[in-house]
Amino acid sequence: MWWFQQGLSFLPSALVIWTSAAFIFSYITAVTLHHVDPALPYISDTGTVAPEKCLFGAMLNIAAVLCIATIYVRYKQVHALSPEENIIIKLNKAGLVLGILSCLGLSLVANFQKTTLFFAHVSGAVLTFGMGSLYMFVQTILSYQMQPKIHGKQVFWIRLLLVVWCGVSAFSMLTCSSILYSGDFGTDLVQKLHWNPEDKGYVLHMVTTAAEWSMSFSFFGFFLTYIRDFQKISLRVETNLHGLTLYDTAPCPVIDERTQLLSRDL
Repeated sequence: MWWFQQGLSFLPSALVIWTSAAFIFSYITAVTLHHVDPALPYISDTGTVAPEKCLFGAMLNIAAVLCIATIYVRYKQVHALSPEENIIIKLNKAGLVLGILSCLGLSLVANFQKTTLFFAHVSGAVLTFGMGSLYMFVQTILSYQMQPKIHGKQVFWIRLLLVVWCGVSAFSMLTCSSILYSGDFGTDLVQKLHWNPEDKGYVLHMVTTAAEWSMSFSFFGFFLTYIRDFQKISLRVETNLHGLTLYDTAPCPVIDERTQLLSRDL
């Protein structure tokens, strides 16, 4: 059995691979058509102009669904491993809410381009990166609470390093973007897709975009740490029939049918 066939380890793997593919394909298309500069454009800039914005939006919507599934499985796993520890239960629920909000933000970023509906796009970015960062932080605390009883210290330290990486990237991005969009470097920067080294604010722009890409990579790394955990969990669907037919008759007891969430024959 291959590693990705064990449990639900394919979920975080698929999430990272699919999202990376969305970024790469959109970037290649945008650069090939000269819609953005090759040197570190904003991630969302690679999905601003047609046709790449269609690809960007469709693929990120699927990524959001994969992300919700991954976050839910993680929630169920932690709940099953620590069903009676109050602090873990509360943190686990908080992580679920934060994760879903982050996925909602990802969908907003995918469907509302910054040159069209800037407020909606920025709101989505704040949800994606802001709630996503908090989700990583909460999951790292959970890892600390669960070691060494549930898993080793190594997992906690890896996730902690990824959270620090994410935090440094977020701080750099917020600081530089706040200065860049303060108005001292122009008033139409939102619509600007091409930058030259001699442009005012070019260095700040490059630092901001580099920090954005770096932050995304920290997210990828964090979800990859779920692979080993997800090898030890599977979900099943339980079907409860209230009758042997679909007519409006009194319900009668029937045998419950239980199947795996995903068949191994697929």
